Amino acid sequence: MLEPNADRPLALVTGASSGIGSAFCRRLAVAGFALAMVSRDEKAMQSLAAQLDQDYGTPSLILPIDLAQPGAAAQVMRRLAEKSLAVEILINNAGFGKGGRFHEQAADAVTGMVMVNDVATTELARAVLPEMVARGHGRILNVASTAAFVPGPMMAVYFASKAYLLSLSEALSEELRGTGVTVTALCPGPTATDFQRRAGIDFQRGLPVASAEAVMREGYDAMMRGERLVIQGTTNRVGAFMTRFAPKGILLRQVRRLLEKR
Repeated sequence: MLEPNADRPLALVTGASSGIGSAFCRRLAVAGFALAMVSRDEKAMQSLAAQLDQDYGTPSLILPIDLAQPGAAAQVMRRLAEKSLAVEILINNAGFGKGGRFHEQAADAVTGMVMVNDVATTELARAVLPEMVARGHGRILNVASTAAFVPGPMMAVYFASKAYLLSLSEALSEELRGTGVTVTALCPGPTATDFQRRAGIDFQRGLPVASAEAVMREGYDAMMRGERLVIQGTTNRVGAFMTRFAPKGILLRQVRRLLEKR
């Protein structure tokens, strides 16, 4: 299996081993990118890389790094620098959530959510942007969530972490206007991935659930068009719009009831 080299554009994908992340890897392989995959699951990434090599001749660099650990983003960038690899596309997809009352959650879970969902994404974006701006081209896609549009009692840290990521993405999109570099925030709703099992929340009862492939397609197309924000699915777009008009107290109680039932 070939590793990437400086002759082929590189896409760096976090959370690459499954779900939306692996769907992005497949689409980028079809588009001719080499891949740098980041996840804790080395075996799953090796399997995906072997398949993409067989199907598309895609060179892949496997980086089994836990983004919840301090210094993880710097470790990723060191591995790329060792091979003189420059990032053309960054897909900040890694993230997780935990359900339950904030004060009853494990401290490492709370810290881990912030580290993966916000700190690592911020540090990776900061690391790749100077070269992108200097070259005059490059794309970043941050996978946020429809959770970014409302506070989330019973998943307070997760919802807050996605609100941060959406705000950061939109601000950077404006800062970079005219540079040739774009930042896109992708906000999916409930999606058929391993997220729900890890979060301890079942969104699939009574709510539309998108496939990881459908979420990826909308996000990829929006990123390539240089769009600032894409909310996946008509129902999710309507829901995000309506949150602007709902009284905050009522909205908070509705979100809490929804999450408590799940």
